[in-house]
Amino acid sequence: MSATVGSKAPDFTLMNENREPVTLSSQKGHPVVLAFFPAAFSGVCTKELCTFRDSMAKLNNAKAQVYGISVDTFFTLAAFKKDQNLNFPLLSDFNKEVIQAYGAYNPDMIGLKGIAKRSTFVIDKDGVVRHAEVLDDARNEPSYDKVFETLAKL
Repeated sequence: MSATVGSKAPDFTLMNENREPVTLSSQKGHPVVLAFFPAAFSGVCTKELCTFRDSMAKLNNAKAQVYGISVDTFFTLAAFKKDQNLNFPLLSDFNKEVIQAYGAYNPDMIGLKGIAKRSTFVIDKDGVVRHAEVLDDARNEPSYDKVFETLAKL
C-alpha cells in the first residue's frame, strides 16, 4: 500500500522527539507536510530539513504543519533537532509501520536495512493526499517548489 495523490492519507500515531504521541488525523483542519528522511545527521537529510526550517514563513502562510519522519529513535531525533535548530516536530517511525503505509520503505540503502526513502507528502485540511514524491535515490532532494505550489492551491 502507498499514499497516492487523491487518496486518503494513512492515519498514524508516532512519538515526537519529546516522547509525546502525534496523531495525523488530529491535524485535520489545516494542511500537513510529511517529510520522510533516511537518517538524522546525514548530509542530504540535514540540508533537506534545514530547507524546511528556513522556509517556515512560507509554510506558516499556508497554515501548514510540517513533520519530519525517520526510523531514528526519539533520542536521536531530539539531538538532531537541537543541533540543527529545527522549528517543527520530528517523529520516530522506529517500527517502520508508517514508511510502509506511505510507500516510503527502503529495504536496503548501502547496507542500511529498512529505512525511509526520501519522500514528501502534502495532505490537505480534509486528510487527502494532494502531493506525493518518493525518491529512489537518497542523494536527491525533494521538489520544494512542488510542495509550495501544492500548498498555495489549498
